[in-house]
Amino acid sequence: MSINEKSYAYGASKSSIREIAAYGAGRKAEIGAENVFDFSLGNPSIPAPDAVRESIARSIALPPSQIHGYTPAAGLPAARAAVAGSLNRRFGTSYEPGDLYLTCGAAASLSITLNALVNVGDEVIVIAPYFPEYRVWVETSGAACVEVMADSATFQIDAGAVADAITERTKAIIIDSPNNPVGSVYSRDNLNELAETLRAASARIGHGIYLISDEPYREITYGAEVPWVPAIYDRTIVCYSYSKSLSLPGERIGWTLVPDTNPDHDELVPAIAGAGRKLGFVCAPALFQRVLIDCVDEPTNVDAYARNRAALTQGLSELGYEYIEPQGAFYLWVKALEPNAQAFFERAKSLELLPVPSDSFGCPGWVRLGYCVSYETIVGSMPAWGTLKEWYD
Repeated sequence: MSINEKSYAYGASKSSIREIAAYGAGRKAEIGAENVFDFSLGNPSIPAPDAVRESIARSIALPPSQIHGYTPAAGLPAARAAVAGSLNRRFGTSYEPGDLYLTCGAAASLSITLNALVNVGDEVIVIAPYFPEYRVWVETSGAACVEVMADSATFQIDAGAVADAITERTKAIIIDSPNNPVGSVYSRDNLNELAETLRAASARIGHGIYLISDEPYREITYGAEVPWVPAIYDRTIVCYSYSKSLSLPGERIGWTLVPDTNPDHDELVPAIAGAGRKLGFVCAPALFQRVLIDCVDEPTNVDAYARNRAALTQGLSELGYEYIEPQGAFYLWVKALEPNAQAFFERAKSLELLPVPSDSFGCPGWVRLGYCVSYETIVGSMPAWGTLKEWYD
């Protein structure tokens, strides 16, 4: 075969989340959107804040070269300064614009970070259940993806299992809190335990282990504290996207932060820039860099997600479903009514219910429901969930 076989395999297999979303879009065109209950994609249904539209309107009045021209590869200094200032106000830190690299969303941020860290043959640990694209990004960086199951009761990180999985080839571990797909938030005690585990393992294997904290859902919580990970473990790199907090998934704007407390800071900053150059992830969208300058502290409309969360959990509870109470993000992790999550999905699909089976997240027996949909979709789906439950009773 003359083409790259690995790229062909990724393209041919596709993402199960996007495959289900594409099926849902087709069904909506056939039978009407009100008759399809698509919980597949983490696509915010609430609009971006008014401040975003106002910022765009102001930017459009600028000379074209300022909104359509290239910016520095790492991003506009003013945009990076705005992000650094926001982080410093929130977390009592002293970050500088040079600690940040603006990216085309969290996917680019994670890809850049992994390519800055990993050499062929390294290993990167992920906490299952995990966002499926982590495996793609880890493997294409040249590393092996090592799955470690979370605690099966709490879905907190199982630090003992992490310790058992660490080898001399372990380069990094990826965590995301609030978590996709479960909605769990890792507690301060849990993160402290993980940090102690990583420090002990680093001493044992003779080199530091990086912690990559993927945080696109940080602002979407329901009363839980989301600790600032660099304050707990110094070899942390933070990846972030405004796709969820500002409802801008299609605009692809985010960043990678190398905290000044990271002992490898001076090597990591140019490595991040070099990985961005290597992958072609330079000059994040200029217009939305300017939006960050204006909107970096704009609050997220969590109330809308809290209302959806309450409607979904109450409705499914009354029908007898089991689930993990989400502390953050906008996903509900529901126990499938049979061990085979894919078979459960197929039965749900016949009722126009479209959750995502858990197998692609590295964990059998569950489905993920994205409740970033409209409130009407949640309420309208309850009869179908009821019929599905009756089939299994």
